[in-house]
Amino acid sequence: MQLPREILVGPDAINDVRKILEKLGFHNRILILTGEKTKIIAGERVEKQLKEAGYKITLRIVGKASVEEANIVAGESLEDPPSVVIGIGGGSVIDMTKVVASKLSKPYISIPTTASHDGIASPRASIKGTDKVYSIEAEAPLAIIADTNIIRMAPYRFFASGCADLISNSTAVMDWRLAHLKTGEYFGDYAASLSNMAAEIIIKNAQMIKEFNDQSIRVVLEALISSGVAMSIAGSSRPASGSEHLFSHSIDLLTSNTALHGEKCGVGTIIAMYLHKGDWKLIRKTLKIIGAPTTAEELGLPKNILVEALLKAPGVRPDRYTIFNEVKLDYSKADRILKKIAII
Repeated sequence: MQLPREILVGPDAINDVRKILEKLGFHNRILILTGEKTKIIAGERVEKQLKEAGYKITLRIVGKASVEEANIVAGESLEDPPSVVIGIGGGSVIDMTKVVASKLSKPYISIPTTASHDGIASPRASIKGTDKVYSIEAEAPLAIIADTNIIRMAPYRFFASGCADLISNSTAVMDWRLAHLKTGEYFGDYAASLSNMAAEIIIKNAQMIKEFNDQSIRVVLEALISSGVAMSIAGSSRPASGSEHLFSHSIDLLTSNTALHGEKCGVGTIIAMYLHKGDWKLIRKTLKIIGAPTTAEELGLPKNILVEALLKAPGVRPDRYTIFNEVKLDYSKADRILKKIAII
């Protein structure tokens, strides 16, 4: 089990990257991975800070997370490998950082510029070019530096998506417990409790969280980090990924779309909670308060795609037992369910 050794959350936290590196014992070559926009927002600031401190820095712009690009980036660093990799950006950049660091057998530091999902702290990476639509195993970051001033610069939509991703932990844990009862799969009480706590803090504080101020950003960042830590403790994505994530992945298999990961998972959570006979109306209400999508229209997707996604979701990951294994669906029934819970 690998857990972050240093977690720094707050305004101007990015100014302490050098201190964190020194505390962790890194004094030489650093590889920074960032995006075109996030280079300007934060990447150049970190590069300047570390160069002035005498570090040898290589800053590399990366695009969408893919195996092909990860191989190229890692290959460029083999001759003179870094002591640590720093990822500065959104989900794709952090995922690329995880994979590149793994290929180089080096630790990495996560510096998120958005709070759009729990990948900022998880030991999982979503990357194109594998035979899986869902995330693959990686390592947890050695350190997480989350600057609330930088997070606030990102569009609110990303923040709402992160909240929706956290809310989805509630049904993920229900699915995990169900799998334990039905198949004997390992169920970790501590990891489940930590994951549930992250969901509950969003649900109970939705009105405060939507204010998008320093306090609410910090609450959400700490919850996202807790969710990632729960996965590290469990040794799998189980505490934060259940039927609602299968629904999200199913959408991605059916059509290209611009909906964010957390947004799709949020809608999937309404469905999963309904199938579990839980308080799906509370989930829907919370998502509405936060400003996350609750309908096909708000996701920007045709109604029939969501019906098809619900039908195909159980087959996305047959080895993962969820509430979908307990329900027999055909097109007509899936359509009725989505209409009943006002998704279509």
